[in-house]
Amino acid sequence: MNYKRMFPSYKIGVVVFPGSNCDAETVKLFEYMELDVQRIWHKDPVPKCDLYVLPGGFSYGDYMRSGALASYSPAMSAIKQYAADGRKVLGICNGFQILCESGILPGTLTRNDSNQFICQSIMIKNLSHQHYFIPIANKDGKYYSEHEVNIAYKYAYLFVGLETEIAGIYNDAGNVLGMMPHPERAFAPYHCSDDGVKIVTDFLNKD
Repeated sequence: MNYKRMFPSYKIGVVVFPGSNCDAETVKLFEYMELDVQRIWHKDPVPKCDLYVLPGGFSYGDYMRSGALASYSPAMSAIKQYAADGRKVLGICNGFQILCESGILPGTLTRNDSNQFICQSIMIKNLSHQHYFIPIANKDGKYYSEHEVNIAYKYAYLFVGLETEIAGIYNDAGNVLGMMPHPERAFAPYHCSDDGVKIVTDFLNKD
């Protein structure tokens, strides 16, 4: 599929924090799609992009809480404003935690019921019941909110250790997506599937 033709002149910025460790995989995903992608160091000026991605990892070593310190990084002020202006933001795993800690998305990510780091490929589904096979890798992946949220993805089944159905949420406007599964680990022939590209494409096409 010609993603370059689908998203002409589309610019993606991957924001890198101290402790990010999935930024290289995230860049490779967009290079695979032949889209214009660049890394943005969290202390550098944030250029205008069509999509900002907060990648997975352990920003600031997950001190205090996962994503808590990164939420105060200089880049996040700009990301918050760009999100308010309607530009798209994707937070993956630790990036999802950062979005919640910064208040761009509601709720929080808490410790898995098993108190274990869970790393496996699982099935998730959107609200139209389209299914995606995609990896997860987290210890603080249980989403919680006191209020009703705009669910993007649910786990297709509850599995031992992570007793939650929510795999990802949108903000009310639908231009910010946070998710615990890793789409950047589901696109290459040696990955479990190519469903990560489908998830990203769905988000880029979302009104």
